[in-house]
Amino acid sequence: MTLPTLLVLDAEPPPRLGRLTGRVRIVHADESTLAERLPDADVLLVWDFRSRAVRRAWPGGGPRPRWVHTASAGVDHLMCPELADSDTVVTNARGVFDRPIAEYVAALVLAMAKDLPRTLELQRERTWRHRESLRVAGTRACVVGSGPIGRAIAGTLKALGVTTALAGRAARPGVHGPEDLDRLLARADWVVAAAPLTDDTRGMFDARRFGVMQPSARFVNVGRGQLVVETDLAKALSERWIAGAALDVFEHEPLGPDSPLWEVPGLIVSPHMSGDTVGWRDELGVQFVELFERWAAGEPLPNVVDKKRGYVPGH
Repeated sequence: MTLPTLLVLDAEPPPRLGRLTGRVRIVHADESTLAERLPDADVLLVWDFRSRAVRRAWPGGGPRPRWVHTASAGVDHLMCPELADSDTVVTNARGVFDRPIAEYVAALVLAMAKDLPRTLELQRERTWRHRESLRVAGTRACVVGSGPIGRAIAGTLKALGVTTALAGRAARPGVHGPEDLDRLLARADWVVAAAPLTDDTRGMFDARRFGVMQPSARFVNVGRGQLVVETDLAKALSERWIAGAALDVFEHEPLGPDSPLWEVPGLIVSPHMSGDTVGWRDELGVQFVELFERWAAGEPLPNVVDKKRGYVPGH
């Protein structure tokens, strides 16, 4: 029996695939070798989910894998027209990052409400300065992105006593559509971006949207960096259109040391780590092995991405 070939776009540390020993032929590739090895692969595991090598390699000649899995929630780093138009099934890591990201957002909300960044600054200065902080319970939040991550964020904020509205691509029970977004932003104390990157969401948080928000509002992005026009956010903070913000994702990563974002007043910068808790890579590896076993048995795969929309549709 000929074993199927699994091509892994590598990153360190590599995935633990020991459970697949003897059931699959595993071939490894990096950005320089991916294109030449794609035609021989039945399955592609995009373990290096920060790489855009798939977008560059996929349009080449020869056969293509029947299934591509990315160890990430977003798929914009690999999607290209040729892949979107193909018969290849694409799956993502839906379900792994929901709770960790929700916890991270809650931590940011509490940190901004309780002015923890300033407290740490004053501690380093050995300065005793009493201040008042904000009460979180009773405030309002708008979470933009109604997938599992957005729903987990909404649930966690509600547990803190925050009245939370979810906004998504289309209205449905419990979810507001785009036509309600400006109204929700105008009332929100906290605006959390957790949407996938699509043609509709790219640059959606721009000067106009920041202008709609209250001067007391605070903005958090844990979705994709390209959801935000970063220069507009910097202006909104510098001119105090809004009270604060936290970015965990950026248009260009890693954020260079010369980026002006490091110095924007009221902005918390973190290095794309909101979903990365201890053991997260092992969870991703286990998830892929379970998906592979379903694929090898001819069973339907969960987490199938709508390649035209760029995300896994809700149910």
